[in-house]
Amino acid sequence: MDDLLVQLRAGLPDDALITDPDITASYANDMASFCEAGTPAVVALPRTVEQVQHIMRTATALRVPVVPQGARTGLSGGANATDGCIALSLTRMDRILEISAVDRIAVVEPGVINAVLSRAVAEQGLYYPPDPSSWETCTIGGNIGTASGGLCCVKYGVTAEYVLGLDVVLADGRLLTTGRRTAKGVAGYDLTRLFVGSEGSLGIVVKAVLALRPAPPEQLALAAEFPSAAAACEAVCEIMARGHAPSLLELMDRTTLRAVNKMANMGLPESTEALLLAAFDTPEPAADLAAVGALCTAAGATEVVPAEDAAESELLLQARRMSLTALEAVKSATMIDDVCVPRSKLGAMIEGTAVIAEKYDLTIGVCAHAGDGNTHPVVCFDHADEDESRRARESFDEIMALGLELGGTITGEHGVGVLKKDWLARELGPVGLELQRGVKATFDPLGILNPGKMF
Repeated sequence: MDDLLVQLRAGLPDDALITDPDITASYANDMASFCEAGTPAVVALPRTVEQVQHIMRTATALRVPVVPQGARTGLSGGANATDGCIALSLTRMDRILEISAVDRIAVVEPGVINAVLSRAVAEQGLYYPPDPSSWETCTIGGNIGTASGGLCCVKYGVTAEYVLGLDVVLADGRLLTTGRRTAKGVAGYDLTRLFVGSEGSLGIVVKAVLALRPAPPEQLALAAEFPSAAAACEAVCEIMARGHAPSLLELMDRTTLRAVNKMANMGLPESTEALLLAAFDTPEPAADLAAVGALCTAAGATEVVPAEDAAESELLLQARRMSLTALEAVKSATMIDDVCVPRSKLGAMIEGTAVIAEKYDLTIGVCAHAGDGNTHPVVCFDHADEDESRRARESFDEIMALGLELGGTITGEHGVGVLKKDWLARELGPVGLELQRGVKATFDPLGILNPGKMF
């Protein structure tokens, strides 16, 4: 420990290191449940690329594990510390280095908050689409590490589709530049995409070139109430099959709606079993909403409420934005799953989750990015109740198994981390797992980058 601190201090300012155990303990974990976390030896908070390189050279020389961290809003334990590690917090590297309206790019450091970037580019008539629910606090570096998504993915896609190039400090301290800042480019292997979603296991992202889009018109939304989740899922399939391109298509099941109603008195009738929210940011959103509203009615919607302006749209979307907070109020703890299935299997996923909830006598609410087939079953349980905690974990595993059975994936946007690494092996299969471990060994031969995560 003494040798580690001496060598780190040789290349870092005094305020870049935290050793007080009461403070370092606060960097031990992210927001996931049921994920082991160790105790960091030190927290490092660099401000420059050169400081990150010094940290990694020191870690390599002393064979000390390094756990890269952003805002630690993740839900899979991907930022959890290991015993004796350097917790490498990149939150102080928070500069927006460039915004180009001509090239439609932003160049940023990893600690930039998603919402800060989104507002900065909006001032220039541009748009950075990825919008995780934690966008007011999560960092771009964390978004890249987990390949995060958000509410607008149905039309605009996830983080991976907006990362053009990266500067990455490798395990031995070398600086690697990948990708491009041009609109097109296919030179060599796509190492940029390899780092997106790698959860800090291959290198430390210290700069990113991000693609931007022109700012779209303000979106208009509608809410459709259904007597069953199956009917709502049928409407989703019809909307997508007919070629519509909503900017948002979200679904909330009965359990989630009851929780939101209880918390916020939204006034939804008790007969509503599912709520579908759709929005369009097209030149004529009212026409698109009318067409989608007709499809919802044909699928069995009992009520379709279109907004007339942006303010009404925001009111309609409040229920979705409250869903996680409302479910967190049901019990003392939650486990948020992240299973993505083909859109055609969305109904089976939601109905199967309800069966699992009944089997384990648990409250499990489902909110979903329905247009993507990306479901977020939220398991509510009492952390102090050992039996209920066990049932919560077992139900979580059954939900992931159901997703794989339906042709889906164990994570659409939250990452693998600690929580799902056993399930990653099942999804990849032995050949895929062997090759991915080989990639990890090429970039990190000593295994010091975020050890114990993913594999």
